[in-house]
Order: sequence, then structure tokens, then C-alpha cells
Amino acid sequence: MWQIFIENWLSYAHYLMGELSFQNKPWWHNYFLWLCLVSLFFFALEWIRPWRENQPKFRQDFWLDFFYMFFNFFIFSLIIYNAASAVVVQYVNDLIQAIWGIKLNQQSVLSVLPYWGVLIAGFIIRDFIQWWVHRLLHRVSWLWEFHKVHHSIGQMGFAGHLRYHWMENVVYRTLEYLPLALLGFGLYDFFVIHIFALAIGHYNHSNITVDGRITASVVSTLLGLLIVYSYPLWPWYLHLVLLVALLLFGIYILGPKMKIIFNSPEMHIWHHAHDMPSSHPYGINFGLSLAIWDYIFGTAVIPHNGRDIRLGFPGVDKFPTRFWKQLKLKF
Repeated sequence: MWQIFIENWLSYAHYLMGELSFQNKPWWHNYFLWLCLVSLFFFALEWIRPWRENQPKFRQDFWLDFFYMFFNFFIFSLIIYNAASAVVVQYVNDLIQAIWGIKLNQQSVLSVLPYWGVLIAGFIIRDFIQWWVHRLLHRVSWLWEFHKVHHSIGQMGFAGHLRYHWMENVVYRTLEYLPLALLGFGLYDFFVIHIFALAIGHYNHSNITVDGRITASVVSTLLGLLIVYSYPLWPWYLHLVLLVALLLFGIYILGPKMKIIFNSPEMHIWHHAHDMPSSHPYGINFGLSLAIWDYIFGTAVIPHNGRDIRLGFPGVDKFPTRFWKQLKLKF
């Protein structure tokens, strides 16, 4: 186990240095680059067309959240998380194989699907699991103490998406690993899913408001490009027809329903409201990427336009505002 820890620590350190120096190939698989580009895109939108026009360009705690983005994605993984999780995964895999004779990540039940179908299925299943984990963070009192870091945001902006306590990485990855591994998702490259989820998370926290037809056209176009990538031997005119058809479907069919299917700033801001409705004392609007789960399970609540509502939670005024104090919460 110690050898696994050392090998994975060195492997991740080498990978991270390759990311930062843009030496990893292919270049478009550089997660650091995508994090910067996606963040810059939403930052520009917040400056050009802000939803809350009176909110400062560099809002409250902007630089704290900016640091959290890189800490939670890279620094924490380098310090211990990536190597430690590799040890735990190896231990769990060996234990399950010894007891039940099952080798995780060896065969996917979705292998009959095309690549684009596997990615969509993986995205939906992963988001569904994360929705339940998110509810757990609000319902279990000791987990809520960690989740308070994310809810201490006083002014919403894209970088607030990644302000969360490091313990959330442990909770999410632990609870989602086994069901995803049993389905064999480890066989596939989920880079596209991670980037898509990153963009949606940034969007949900951004100080912007966008018509559903616009977001639907973006989603449908991305889906079209993914299908085109999956079938490179199709004639070019079939690719073109597919892209146009999906774009029209997104604008005219998906557009009016977009904010019921996918999360949005107008919906997610209510999740961060200072005061919860008496009917939902443990929270509302738990969706990370998809809003549909909240509508299915009765946790979708949008009383009115929440652009200027107070954010946080009772007692947030006394909550630590510095990174190191938030980092060691409950420890």
C-alpha cells in the first residue's frame, strides 16, 4: 500500500507539472487550461452583462474563491488526496474481489452503447448520485458543518462554484465510486463530462441570466459535435444535417423547458438563500447540473425572482472568512 501511495503521488506530481507547463498531450486534455478558459469566459460575461448590476466586478471574497478553485482541483490532490485515494481504491477493489469475486471497472453494462451514449449515461447517473450526496451534506449535521464553507458565499459569482471544504472531495468521491465502478465507468474517458459539469457549475453560480433558448442551443450543438466525433465516417452532409437539426431542436423544443431540465443561476441562487422555507428546512434546489431531480422529488422551490435575496445561513456573520480557518473546520 505504501508503494501504491508513493507511485501515485509521484505520478500525479509529474502529471501536474505537465499540465502547468503544457507538456501533456493532447493539449486539449489539459484540465488546468480548461479551468482557466471556462473561468475567464464566465468572468467576462459577468463584467459585460451582470445580473446584479450593483455587485462589484471583483465581488466579495473573489480572490478567496479564486484560490479555492486551484486548491480543490490541484493542490489538495498533490498534497495527499490523489495518492491516498489510490490506496483506498486498491484496498476496496481487492476486498470486493476476495469476497464476491468481482473485478471493478472490468466490464461496463453500457458497452453496447456508442461512445456518445456512454458519456450521456455516465453524466446522468453521476449527477443523480451527486444530487443525493448533496442532500446528505445538508441533512447530516456533521457534514453540514463542512458544507457551510460553500454556503458562506455572500455574493454569487462563477468562482463560488469551487469554494468548498476539502472534506467534500472525500465524501463525494467515496459515495460515488462504488456504484460508478460497478457499472464499469472506469473504462471510459470522462474528460468531456468533467469539463461540461465544470461549465454548468460555473454558470449556476455566475452573476448572469441567460435565456433558455441560448443555453439549449449550446447544449444541443455540443451534443451534435459529440455524435459527429463518434461517427467520423459519416458523409459531411449528414454531419451538417444532424448539427442543424439538433440546433433547431434545442432552440424551439428544448429551450422553453431548459430551466426545468438543467440548473440555472435563477434556480441555484435560492439554494444559497439565507433563510429556507419552513416546508424545506434542510434546503432546496440541490441540483448540481440537472434540475430535473428537484422537480421529480419535490425540492424545487423558486418563490420569485431571487436576484437580490440575502445569501448564507443563520450565523454566517460569525463564520470564519479566512482560508486557513475554513480549512481546519471541525478538526
